[in-house]
Amino acid sequence: MKGLTIIEHPPTLEKPSTIEIHNLSVFDPRDIFHCGQAFRWEEKAKNRYQVTACQRVIEVEKTEDRILFYNTHRRDFEKIWREYFDLDTDYEKIQKRLIRRDPVMAEAVAFGRGIRILKQQPFETLISFIISSNNNIKRIKGSVEGLAKTYGEVIDSYDGRLHYAFPTPKALSAASVEELKLLGLGYRARYVKETAEKVFENPGILEKMLQQKRRECLEGVSTFSGVGPKVGSCVVFFSMGKREAFPVDVWVKRMMEALYFNEPKPLAEIERFAMEKFGKDAGYAQQYLFYYAREKGIGKPGK
Repeated sequence: MKGLTIIEHPPTLEKPSTIEIHNLSVFDPRDIFHCGQAFRWEEKAKNRYQVTACQRVIEVEKTEDRILFYNTHRRDFEKIWREYFDLDTDYEKIQKRLIRRDPVMAEAVAFGRGIRILKQQPFETLISFIISSNNNIKRIKGSVEGLAKTYGEVIDSYDGRLHYAFPTPKALSAASVEELKLLGLGYRARYVKETAEKVFENPGILEKMLQQKRRECLEGVSTFSGVGPKVGSCVVFFSMGKREAFPVDVWVKRMMEALYFNEPKPLAEIERFAMEKFGKDAGYAQQYLFYYAREKGIGKPGK
């Protein structure tokens, strides 16, 4: 993104190496990590979050005039975090396009203005969203972290404790269904094992999907065990760059009915409406609407 000022601070006795960024107007760690797109984060303090991703551990803090990325350096920032946090996309342009759509969208964008869509690793995203099906955030985070600690490799001892990479397809495919159930996966344990086996036995299968258009990519992702339309749309949106995807589950259905229809509608009709209305920005629209509606309780039973 043009206009960013990036400063690297070497490590000291008090602080690890740090990257400091100025002139990044659309970036709020709370909006980014609380909008339901990722699960390996921890809130450390106000406006400060620890993140494990891409075989690294960092902390991200927002102050009044800058964003700080702790425990990283310029090379990793340019190679990993610039893409992970989608820093070269102009979110102000996206927001302006969406705001012009309708007043509802304008309110949602204003509420979640600091959201950026993370570019996550496909295998981790696939497994994480299989686990997310009919689940809550606390349990999802616990299960995903349990997988990492049990089957992943140690990648850092930052902050006085060990941190683990997300398991490889090979490591996860070697786990038994019974072992996976002990990590709180329940009936999803079989789906996780079968999906890990398929990815391990077909090297490059996810990388090939990255090159496909959304519909073909979604069809491919949907062949994995435990992947329905909503999970598949999340995977292609959050890890494969298909930004026009609009994931719809029961909660999003109720949200859209409350915000746009005032009556029940089939899932497919809601998805079709959103993709026609928001076009190439449909995925961004979904995140703004989802975050806004969830935090405001819109679409919940009794609301």
